[in-house]
Amino acid sequence: MKAKPFSTTLSLCPIELALGIVIIAGCGGSSHGGCPVDGCVGTGPPQATATPTISTTAAQNSAVVVTISDTTSGASIYYTTDGTTPTTASPKYLAPFLVASNLIVNALATAPPLLNSSIATQTFSLNIASGTLVWSDEFTVTTTGSSAYVQPNAATWTYDTGTDCCGNNELETYCAWASTTGPCTPSSPNAYVGTDGYLHIVAQNPSTSVYTSARLKSEGLFSFQYGRIEARMMLPESQGMWPAFWLLGDNITINPWPACGEADIMEHIDGNNPPPYVGGTPPGYDWIAGSVHGGTSSSAEVNGSQTYHPAAFSAAAWHTYGMIWTKGQVQYYVDDPTNIYATFNTSNFNGTWPFDQGPMFILLNLAVGGTWPGNPDSTTVFPSTMLVDYVRIYTN
Repeated sequence: MKAKPFSTTLSLCPIELALGIVIIAGCGGSSHGGCPVDGCVGTGPPQATATPTISTTAAQNSAVVVTISDTTSGASIYYTTDGTTPTTASPKYLAPFLVASNLIVNALATAPPLLNSSIATQTFSLNIASGTLVWSDEFTVTTTGSSAYVQPNAATWTYDTGTDCCGNNELETYCAWASTTGPCTPSSPNAYVGTDGYLHIVAQNPSTSVYTSARLKSEGLFSFQYGRIEARMMLPESQGMWPAFWLLGDNITINPWPACGEADIMEHIDGNNPPPYVGGTPPGYDWIAGSVHGGTSSSAEVNGSQTYHPAAFSAAAWHTYGMIWTKGQVQYYVDDPTNIYATFNTSNFNGTWPFDQGPMFILLNLAVGGTWPGNPDSTTVFPSTMLVDYVRIYTN
């Protein structure tokens, strides 16, 4: 058959250009070699992933929360904060993150078979002094005449849900705000901001051997890397109650626990007379545990833990629990940043240090039962409530 005349309305592959003919679909769908991703049909140069957009919202005292987005469907975004050029080996963008120091954010988007995007860049010259409050949730009710139950800020907090959703053989069903899936009920929420200005996380026992509670997290909504984070809290002291304030790596979805890193700023179980638990004999006094977790897999977990247990300490009173996070090190304190009781770093952590690979998100929860505290018994008080006055982040 005689070849058709050359046409400039089609995008041609090199071999067809040389022959002066058109063979539709001769490119094989490659995004390289001068052909579009949809074959030879079409015009213009090879298509590329859209350049990412870097946007900010105000935090506090000149700090900002950075969001990186891309208009190409299904694109993955990789970024750096040290001015270097990002590659697909750089941290993957997974959630908005706090910026409270002078740095340069560079971002790259990929969506194979499209070509990689151009690099987006934004320089932050914030010059924020050390010890400055840069982000917080004060759990303040600002609406006059509000209900006794106000939803925690949905822009910051989402929820883990379900029965034994997250391991440890816990007994509770975690409930989201306004969940109508039994045994959860909106009329008796497990997490709410009260008119007293506190976040209430409530463990309930709606029927025999049925327990409900809440596990709030900022995953996908807010994260940060480095700084000093603290929460002022009053904890329940009752058999089987297990309150916690902690962090997990943003990358947990692509770098599963424990490799993503876990930093437990505060964990507490009834220290006066708990049943034997995994890991040793009950201490017999009131205490707080601070720990770190890492490792390549759950079977190869690496961890470290220290307890805080001064004379006359009571977790049922108001205390501030905090973490100082710098490159290569985390430290835990109670009530004052100078009152450090645990230090973990690259020297005393026997494994790959997981806390410099990117931002982490915040969790607040009250578990019921599980392998550590043991089950509730006849002495357990329901409802039991974990109160949080605030969560705050300061510059180092």
